[in-house]
Amino acid sequence: MARQIETVFDAPGPHPNGMQATAEGLWILDQSTNEASLVSWSGEKIRTLETSSDRGSGITCDGSILWLASTYSCEILKVDAATGKTIESYPTPGADKTGAHGLELRNGNLWMSVPPAAMIYEVNLETGFEVVRSFPAPGPRPHGIGWYKDDLWCVETGHRAIYRLDLEDGSVMEKIEVPEPIPEPHGMTIWNSVLWYCDAVTRTICRMEM
Repeated sequence: MARQIETVFDAPGPHPNGMQATAEGLWILDQSTNEASLVSWSGEKIRTLETSSDRGSGITCDGSILWLASTYSCEILKVDAATGKTIESYPTPGADKTGAHGLELRNGNLWMSVPPAAMIYEVNLETGFEVVRSFPAPGPRPHGIGWYKDDLWCVETGHRAIYRLDLEDGSVMEKIEVPEPIPEPHGMTIWNSVLWYCDAVTRTICRMEM
């Protein structure tokens, strides 16, 4: 399916690799500086936090808490959204030499895409980070994930595509292609029927109406 993708602004850091939309704006996690920046919808920086993430590639937010995928330490970090300090850390399911990329909260549980396992995981935050659901990702480079209504969407960076997935077995229900020379999708988030993504190579932030 073809969609119109609009280039909006450049991320504040050199290698944006995780995104999460909130009522305040867009949180962007940079895999080079390990900084988490909150920016407005037009790209103005609101605040930036130093984090202990190691080349992080995923970020999501639950009010006063940020969850970060510390990809090269194979951890999921629970972080104070006001200070950037790590409160707790958890081992990433399915990690190998690297860990998770996209993160998303849903009904109190944390969802994540994990490229080494080529899997999507749902973990229960109330029961010690227990995996309660898993299914195959659409390819070996799953990246940003986001919810639109009751559907989970996942970037597959190697395919230059964004997939709508069946929550039972991970089968593809819809595919949106991102052809060259449009910036390549990495981190992704969905807010108010708009899909946002970042290109970790060019720093470009793009948007697409769902």
